[in-house]
Amino acid sequence: MLVAAAVCPCPPLLVPEVAAGAGPELDAARKACLDAVGVLAAAKPELLIVAGPAGPDGDGPFAPGSAGSFSGFGVGLTVRLGDAPAGSPAPERPLPASLAVGAWLLGRARWDSAPVEGLGVGETLPADRCLGAGAGLAARAERVALLVMGDGSACRTVKAPGYLDERAAAFDAAAARALGSADLAALSALDESLAYELKAAGRAPWQVLAGAARGAGLGGRLLYEDAPYGVGYAVAAWS
Repeated sequence: MLVAAAVCPCPPLLVPEVAAGAGPELDAARKACLDAVGVLAAAKPELLIVAGPAGPDGDGPFAPGSAGSFSGFGVGLTVRLGDAPAGSPAPERPLPASLAVGAWLLGRARWDSAPVEGLGVGETLPADRCLGAGAGLAARAERVALLVMGDGSACRTVKAPGYLDERAAAFDAAAARALGSADLAALSALDESLAYELKAAGRAPWQVLAGAARGAGLGGRLLYEDAPYGVGYAVAAWS
């Protein structure tokens, strides 16, 4: 059963080495993410699963100890998703960027509360399959926690990656309300087509969370909401 969840954005710019001079602009987001991870640790889970958006080559499960690199962003930094079981070789398949950012957050928080696994979620995965995947994650152990990585729209300003779309602010506000209040119905009902048009990569992972949280009775708190660089970022903690 799901006992806690943290929702965090997943831009590589969260990693100070990647952000370089722009680092301070995301300090508030970094702090909120670490606070949300603290909620996970306080729940004393038996298993932590990091879920985040991934392309076709990065979807599916990732074993403990899977590594991710930020070399594609000009930084010689490698992170791991927890530790591989003793005596087992480190998994070879590299983490997608979203899970690498999640692994970095866990390292920053000195996570040692439970074994860690990963799940890459296809950004176009239909809502019903996201919900089903989430239910499957919640059934993995008696006490499961989720670290859910995902950004909102990338269309909040003319300088945003997706340029300005007047629908983006309302989409992000609705998603943030749902994440902050643990509104499973609202998350489940997020419009897949609109999310795709707005380049909101968090839609599918958020719906995985909604599926995992059914019947868990968790409440939510919104810890951060902003749109630096024209991309919607939200941080929430569920417990």
